[in-house]
Parts: sequence; structure tokens; C-alpha cells
Amino acid sequence: GNVLCSRGSVVPLWIDQIRAGKPITITEPNMTRFVMSLEEAVDLVLFAFENGASGDILVQKAPSCTIEVLAKAVAELFNPETEIKVIGIRHGEKMYETLLTNEECANAIDMGDFYRVPADKRGLNYDKYFSDGDKDRNPLTEFDSDNTVLMTVEQVKEKLLSLSYIQNELANWGK
Repeated sequence: GNVLCSRGSVVPLWIDQIRAGKPITITEPNMTRFVMSLEEAVDLVLFAFENGASGDILVQKAPSCTIEVLAKAVAELFNPETEIKVIGIRHGEKMYETLLTNEECANAIDMGDFYRVPADKRGLNYDKYFSDGDKDRNPLTEFDSDNTVLMTVEQVKEKLLSLSYIQNELANWGK
């Protein structure tokens, strides 16, 4: 997922654009991304240490939002008059993020706020699969930023306001 206000986050760039009186630039309004706080990212790592085994995949059931919703939330917090300018998708950029593929979901274990995909430690002897398959498949098909809970502008604003970076920026706004 995307850790809000981290070094790779677009949120600090947008705040700088607003501060400079420029429009917020977004690539594609309908693009979706998972979003989490630094604390949630740390919780995921700690959960993985406590509940995972070597080779397992652990995924937090994080919500996502469209890039347009995230941009509107940032604009509403800092300057509601800010224009949002669509600049187009960059080379190689994806419309949504996939955290678990269809194949990984077949073995995913629902652990409440997380999914765990155990490492595949089966042998390479496929002889038994010519006569016996696996009828019990997890009904989950794919976990991506387009089919998870999509946050509203108000929900994203609430999440942003819980971040110390945003609190500090707002406290120092206009100084």
C-alpha cells in the first residue's frame, strides 16, 4: 500500500503545489490506490512477524481511494479553491494495485484485518494431481485497489487529519 505522507507519497507534493498557488496535478482521476498511515504499515510488519512463516505473504485489508478523491481531500484541507489539473497517465503506470492475485487468493487465509497466503511448500511430484485435484477453493478472487472498500473524500480527510505530518502542515499554514 501507499504510506500517506511518506517520502514516496504524492501528498507532500500536492501541499507544496497548493502553497505555491499552483493547481494540484493528477495523472488519472479514476486511478485507485491503497492508502495507509505509517502506524498501519508498522502494524502490518509486526503482524507479519507474529503470524507469518518464512515465505508467507501477508496483506493488510487496507481501504483505497481514487486519486481524484485523495486530491479533493487534500485541497479541501488546505485550500478548497485549488484547481485539480489532470495531466495524463505516465508510462508504465497502472490504473489499480493488486495485492493478491487470483492464484494467491485460492490459498489465502482470512485473519480478520489481514490475509495470509502460506508459502507453497508442496513437492514437485504432480502425479497425484492427474487423478486428484483440489475442489475446496477460496471464493476470494483478487484483492486490488479497485475491488476493496473505496473511501469517500470525508473519510480520506479524516485519515489525513490523523497524521502528524498533516497536523503540523496545517498548524504552520500561512506562517
